[in-house]
Amino acid sequence: MSLKPSVSITDHAQGNDNADLVIVEYGDYQCPYCGAAYPVLKELMKEFGSQVKFVFRNFPLSEMHQYARPAAIAAEAANLQGKFWEMHDAIYENQGSLNEIFLFELAEKIGLNVSQFKTDIQKAELEDKVDSDFESGIMSGVNGTPSFFVNGNKFNGSAMDLFQVIRENAVN
Repeated sequence: MSLKPSVSITDHAQGNDNADLVIVEYGDYQCPYCGAAYPVLKELMKEFGSQVKFVFRNFPLSEMHQYARPAAIAAEAANLQGKFWEMHDAIYENQGSLNEIFLFELAEKIGLNVSQFKTDIQKAELEDKVDSDFESGIMSGVNGTPSFFVNGNKFNGSAMDLFQVIRENAVN
């Protein structure tokens, strides 16, 4: 399966914007497998961040994970203050404590303007962004989290397997 739509400026990306290697993760903030992949991806970006563009798209499995969608919306709200990745990381690093009240504590912890955050999380366009990420996942054949795409093609491996792919492609 291939990635639809392809990566654009509406996506959350880190690393090298002009990298030849683009990794997209469809993730759910409450998914234990995404939680386990998180430190691996963090390490991968530390080692290869100059050679990789990493994109995160929301894929909250709301029926199984009651806080996945609120967490996705919280990360999108943090993005409005330029702190998407700080919130993304804070959620995964505190995944076991996840609940709606805790999201406000994280907002404060990462230095967001909390009253602005409270207003922002109610904005319909944040829900629309989460929904459009989710729909792009469905169109791309995502059926679980985390799901990875490498240069637009579905990657049937784990976060650890990504290391191997990147090592093979890395320019030393």
